[in-house]
Amino acid sequence: MHSRVILKVFGLLLMVYSISLLPPIMVGLYYQDGGLNSFTSVMIGVLLTGLFIWYPVRNHSRDLKIRDGFIIVVMFWVVLGLAGAIPFFLDEDVPLSLTDSIFESFSGLTTTGATVITGLDNLPHAFLWYRQQLQWLGGMGIIVLAVAILPMLGIGGMQLYRAETPGPIKDSKIAPRISETAKALWYIYLGLTLACAIGYWLAGMNWFDAFSHSFSTVAIGGFSTHDASIAYFDSIEVEIVAIVFMLLSGINFALHFTAFRSLSGYAYFRDPEFKAYAALLFGASLVAVAYLYFQEVYDSWYDAVRYGLFQTVSLATTTGFANADFSIWPGFLPIMLIFMSFIGGSAGSTAGGMKVIRFVLLFKQGMREVNGLLHPNAIMPVKLSGKTIPEKVMMAVWGFLAVYVFTFALLMLVIMALGVDQVTAFSAMAATMNNLGPGLGEVAANYQALSDPVKWVLTFAMLLGRLEIFTLLVLFTAAFWRK
Repeated sequence: MHSRVILKVFGLLLMVYSISLLPPIMVGLYYQDGGLNSFTSVMIGVLLTGLFIWYPVRNHSRDLKIRDGFIIVVMFWVVLGLAGAIPFFLDEDVPLSLTDSIFESFSGLTTTGATVITGLDNLPHAFLWYRQQLQWLGGMGIIVLAVAILPMLGIGGMQLYRAETPGPIKDSKIAPRISETAKALWYIYLGLTLACAIGYWLAGMNWFDAFSHSFSTVAIGGFSTHDASIAYFDSIEVEIVAIVFMLLSGINFALHFTAFRSLSGYAYFRDPEFKAYAALLFGASLVAVAYLYFQEVYDSWYDAVRYGLFQTVSLATTTGFANADFSIWPGFLPIMLIFMSFIGGSAGSTAGGMKVIRFVLLFKQGMREVNGLLHPNAIMPVKLSGKTIPEKVMMAVWGFLAVYVFTFALLMLVIMALGVDQVTAFSAMAATMNNLGPGLGEVAANYQALSDPVKWVLTFAMLLGRLEIFTLLVLFTAAFWRK
């Protein structure tokens, strides 16, 4: 383990992050409604801290190892989450405690979208922009952005990319060099963000709301500049734009790259994960719409389709936008929508959850076991698109599921022991580990009513979900620290 290399990269990453505080400062200068002092002081402080860490080891150069990559990713996310909380804590316009500030910062950075803030409509524009920007940076991972920059500074980034990128298959690259891969991902990300902002503007939003919501839509975060979320606009056009870009952002970005490069949508329909993703969303939407109509929650098919489709896409992709209060819908529907977030979006997307590809592989593995009962001596490999999936990958998927379920159950029991009721505990843990945001019970609207110890547990759950459990938990094993 190379501590000097780790410190060098860490210092550089902090300095890169400090630059991201310029946009909130510019927004504050334009609107002149507060937040300037907080962001300016934090930017200078983070920049100087990064410079102080980097300068003594600036000439040290060695290749990053796998362990170094894990440490840098986890350390950077933790410190970035803590640094991101400082503006919330310092400024009197956002009266948050230290715990609430850290919760809000990690929620934004991990694209969870769970909030402890009320009165968003009255906050300074700089803070509103900052919340949205946190999600946008976290969506694709600020580490991947750094991977595109670090090679220019003489530091390779493959180990960072492997530690940061979600999904069960992490070694595939869409370009020969890792820096080119990161750049390609960010070009797609930027393109979707700009297209989404223009779509929102054409649908009736002002430019501030359009860009703010495009950040959280493409990042699949769910933060809004209004307490009522998307329902504030009461616009079918805005909701259609949101649905389209939530769906697009839940697809593997490598597929977007392939489709753009070939100028053909054929790549989507050859991909088994995309087909499963589309089928799951279509089926869940049909169930939600039909249930809302036949249970007479809404009097017309138009309203049932409008609210049922939007909430299904929002929760299944783990975005968390709201055009209605789904927590008060009758019967099984709220629980079904929460369960959809466990699946989440595609690997290689900005969505949370356990990822569609894992459920596809688990389903195929289950069918193989059933067929094995009938043909015990047959050799039946699991295949995707005609290609055999290595047993190592299958074991990794099963291992992920086992650790996920165990960790989920353990953390849920912890917050129940801290006084949270069963419905709130289950939905809050699902909403944070799946990076969803809204839940049921006490956390249907926001997380303000929860105690500080519960918020710390949920903050840890957000980070677990964002780093897909293993990246964080591996640091708690004795084997990781052995030489």
